[in-house]
Amino acid sequence: MLMDFTELFVEIDDFGKDIDSFYAQKQIEDGKRKRNRPGKLHLSEIMTLLIAFQTSGYRTFKDFYGYVLTHHRQDFPDLVSYDRFVSLIPRAVAPLMVYLQVKGLDESTGIAFIDSTALKVCHNKRINRNRVFDGIAKMGKTTMGWFFGFKLHLIINDRGGLLNCRLTPGNVADRCVVEKMTGGLLGTLFGDKGYICQKLFESLLARGLKLVTHIRSNMKGRLMVLEEKILLRKRSVIETVNDTLKNVCQIEHSRHRSPINFLAHLFAGLIAYTRLPKKPSLKRDYADPSQDTFCLMA
Repeated sequence: MLMDFTELFVEIDDFGKDIDSFYAQKQIEDGKRKRNRPGKLHLSEIMTLLIAFQTSGYRTFKDFYGYVLTHHRQDFPDLVSYDRFVSLIPRAVAPLMVYLQVKGLDESTGIAFIDSTALKVCHNKRINRNRVFDGIAKMGKTTMGWFFGFKLHLIINDRGGLLNCRLTPGNVADRCVVEKMTGGLLGTLFGDKGYICQKLFESLLARGLKLVTHIRSNMKGRLMVLEEKILLRKRSVIETVNDTLKNVCQIEHSRHRSPINFLAHLFAGLIAYTRLPKKPSLKRDYADPSQDTFCLMA
């Protein structure tokens, strides 16, 4: 069964026209003559193929591009060779990032979940031989052990939609990025024990955002509203989102040959996730609208 790129391409192309006009207005001239001939393969086509690959089922982009060359020449008549396409990928990094920020992020519902996941760039045995991310990626530790790479910090709502995301080296603590990521966010934010910090809790609460986490074994017990207690048990929904991003949208692998291409595939994978017809979410059934009680079903 052939893939259908029409809907995705139309959305990307309409957005690309706005981006082109924006860049043209903001471009600074230095008085020198520059070559400004448009490329044979349009930027919208590059972005479309990058995003479509993430959920195509192909494990390598080279195999996916070979499939497109064989079966979709009529959809992309100006396709270039694989090596030439790889050299064009850096052009799509900034537009992909802007598209994710403008079109991909969901709206807040008052209930949010925060977590981070490790993005390994190589196997631990090859850390000393890795040159692609030398000086960029760092050693980090999760509940699964040590890794070399980056951390992807995510905030989602109860519908599984992305509210914000941030990429940091692997040695950055989870709670260090919370204040910057939650700007303008109100309601209740649920996290794991890695976000326990009294100073952070007070800072967020002053802005109208309540941080709710489990307590450590050496901490005093505290009373918790039933609704918050139930939602805290459902925090695993963001773990499912992380699993979907890695296994369905393929944002993690060790075949990157440059940091720029790593960012391009990461942004494309996040965009592909936002376009999934069904995301991990909480189904809320309000039993009595006059009361603040409801039941949750995973």
